[in-house]
Amino acid sequence: MSAAHDEQTLAAAYVLGALEPDERRAFEAHVAECATCAEEVRALRLVADALAHSVPQRTPRPELRARVLDSIVPGAGTTPGVVVPPARTATSGWLALAAALVFAVGAGAYAWQLQLRVRTLEGRLDRAEQRASSAEREVAVARRTASDTQATMGVLAAPDLVRIELAGQSAAASARARALWSRNRGMVFAATNLPEAPAGRVYQVWVVTAGGPVSAGLLTPDTNGRAEAYFNTPPDIAPPTAVAVTLEPAGGVPAPTGERYLLGTPAL
Repeated sequence: MSAAHDEQTLAAAYVLGALEPDERRAFEAHVAECATCAEEVRALRLVADALAHSVPQRTPRPELRARVLDSIVPGAGTTPGVVVPPARTATSGWLALAAALVFAVGAGAYAWQLQLRVRTLEGRLDRAEQRASSAEREVAVARRTASDTQATMGVLAAPDLVRIELAGQSAAASARARALWSRNRGMVFAATNLPEAPAGRVYQVWVVTAGGPVSAGLLTPDTNGRAEAYFNTPPDIAPPTAVAVTLEPAGGVPAPTGERYLLGTPAL
């Protein structure tokens, strides 16, 4: 509920005549300028009037009245001068019910508007959190891209740069790749025409040394079979005698077990 219609909660009390004189005058001045509150007053008056007149008043027959009075005060029904408090009419009971219902209607409308406002605020909060989460992911990607770009430039400028051309093997004869390796700065790897890896399998790049193959990392081609990656190879690794790509179980393995897709040796 907006601050401009806080007076709307006083409508039920106004209809029932429960406002103090100062409050009543202030509310009437507000209703004269506020169409929303004026409509609320009209609606509540209709409810109160309908309930108050929904049960017709009935005057009991004289003999029935006498029996009822005698049951309350013996002799009251026939003895002159005995004053019995007037019985509560059905109309007064329905007026009390109407008052309770009018208050309930006003309170229910107020609660509904509060609930609607809470839902609106919750929706705004969810959207703000989603935007914040998306922004964090974008920042993380940008930082990783900048870091990989800087590392790639470092490899290309390395004084100990080794270039290795890889050719496709029988599993992917048209595939090609190039590896640029530096002992101190890592490896830049680019491949083309690699087939899509089957479900549960992944390509793994190996630096083959005299002491055996060392995993450089995993490779994920796009839908066109292209893949580019930077691998931070161990600085104490022996000079490569070859670089290979095999197809391994998802997550990679410590030593090659799958079929070889690419293989190349350093240029002399």
